[in-house]
Amino acid sequence: MHKPELLGGGSLEQFAMVDVWLEVEAHQHHPAAGAIVMQCLITPLIGGERDQAVIDENADKLRAMFEIYEARLSRSKYLAGDFVSAADLSHFPLMRYYATMVEALPHVRAWCEDLAARPAARKVAELMPLDFWLSKKDEQ
Repeated sequence: MHKPELLGGGSLEQFAMVDVWLEVEAHQHHPAAGAIVMQCLITPLIGGERDQAVIDENADKLRAMFEIYEARLSRSKYLAGDFVSAADLSHFPLMRYYATMVEALPHVRAWCEDLAARPAARKVAELMPLDFWLSKKDEQ
């Protein structure tokens, strides 16, 4: 179903904010989150050993990024404003794996919970592996 409102709430400023946060997801969030997924899920599936240094480096990047998200989400319910957009939804598939990283960030945590409660997000989550560990110490 085509939902043009996911690209912005109608004003040029709202469209621009959606675009900004889509760029943040594509060029900042996704590379760091994707590197962790690669090391924790994909590499073991193909018989490789995960590289903890890569995981740690990218987890640090995500933690710093989530502080920026916390500041933004303290001013609006969603990344681009007070409306859910493609910018928010583009984060969801990987964000569910980082719940423990945002526990101390009330606005990011609320944002994640809000997105996870959406019917479409629940359908996506059903298709994804339940969990993986960010670090060896978490396995103990």
